[in-house]
Formats: sequence, structure tokens, C-alpha cells
Amino acid sequence: MVKEDIKTREDVYLLVSTFYAKVRKDPFLGPFFNRVIKDWPEHIEKLTTFWETSLFTTKRLENKYYGNPIAVHIDVDKDNNQSITQEHFGKWLNLWFQTIDELYEGEYAMKAKQKARKMSTFLFLNIFQSRQ
Repeated sequence: MVKEDIKTREDVYLLVSTFYAKVRKDPFLGPFFNRVIKDWPEHIEKLTTFWETSLFTTKRLENKYYGNPIAVHIDVDKDNNQSITQEHFGKWLNLWFQTIDELYEGEYAMKAKQKARKMSTFLFLNIFQSRQ
């Protein structure tokens, strides 16, 4: 079966919603996400907009993401007694890569992996620094 690349908001939505269905069921990651996120459909839409904005930087988009993911993740860490670890980010990244590989291949699929790798490192470093 030949896989297509990520091309549209609908493709991003499929990736994000499939990925977070896995996260919610994961015994290691699920408790963090399920405790914090009260409205999953709204959260999936927000993350779809985030990833669409991140991936399609040269496209004119109907929706653009303007939030502050660093502040949100620092708050989640504080609310969880500063218990988020590198292992959480590693598991998140592995599930992200697995989901991309199941659904897509191509330039934007690779870009989604590269951006996630950078983002996970950057977020964890900011969480760690905020603990000082």
C-alpha cells in the first residue's frame, strides 16, 4: 500500500486524532493527559491548528496557532508535582513517529517528525529550567 504525504488540514486532523487516541489509552502518558484535558474534541482541534501551522509555514491558512505551549507544559508539570520526565517525552515521541509511519510518508511526514523531535527537547528543557 502506497502512503500519501500530509497535505491538508484533514490529514493533520487524522494524524493528531489517531495519535491522541493512543496517548489517552497509554498507561504511562494517559494519566497526565486525561487528568488535564477536559474537552478532547476542542483539544484535538487546537492541536490540529498547532500542527497545521507548524508544518505548512508557507501556506495561507484559515486558522493559525497563537498559543504558548511552553507555558502550558510548565503548568501541567507543576500541577503534577514536577513529575514529567524525559521518559514521558520519549514515549510521546515514539507514539508520534509510530502514528506518522502508519498513516503517511513523504516530505511533510518527515517534517512532522523533525519538528516533534525539536519541540520535545525544547519543551523538556524549559520545564526543567522552570523548576529551578
